[in-house]
Amino acid sequence: RMWFVLALGSSLFAAATSILAKVGISNVNSNLATAIRTSVVLVMAWGMVFLTNAQHGIDQISRRSWMFLILSGLATGASWLCYYKALQIGDVSKVAPIDKLSVVITIILAAVLLHEQLTLRSILGCVLIAAGTLLMIL
Repeated sequence: RMWFVLALGSSLFAAATSILAKVGISNVNSNLATAIRTSVVLVMAWGMVFLTNAQHGIDQISRRSWMFLILSGLATGASWLCYYKALQIGDVSKVAPIDKLSVVITIILAAVLLHEQLTLRSILGCVLIAAGTLLMIL
């Protein structure tokens, strides 16, 4: 299952991001650090678009998709700004678990807004993630 391999890769790179960022933001304004990181991500993302010849699909994107992609980008930017500031003033071992509460929030929002089914297993998983987060930060 390729989705699992990619999700695991995402998790590993996200972990590396936290450690690298904590070292990198030492004596650097967190907003400036976020802008630098974002610029690198921008170049990398567009590089992949051109490498895979996906730029030809840009004119086929609907207005609705544009709107939601822009809103998603704004949410990502706000998340990164908050995360970098939190990393700068807090311990990675406390900031990262709180950041991962996004899993719980995402599952709840997916149920409410996208009508994805909540199962006993997903509810239990959310409770355990929240409990684990509390355990790690206290």
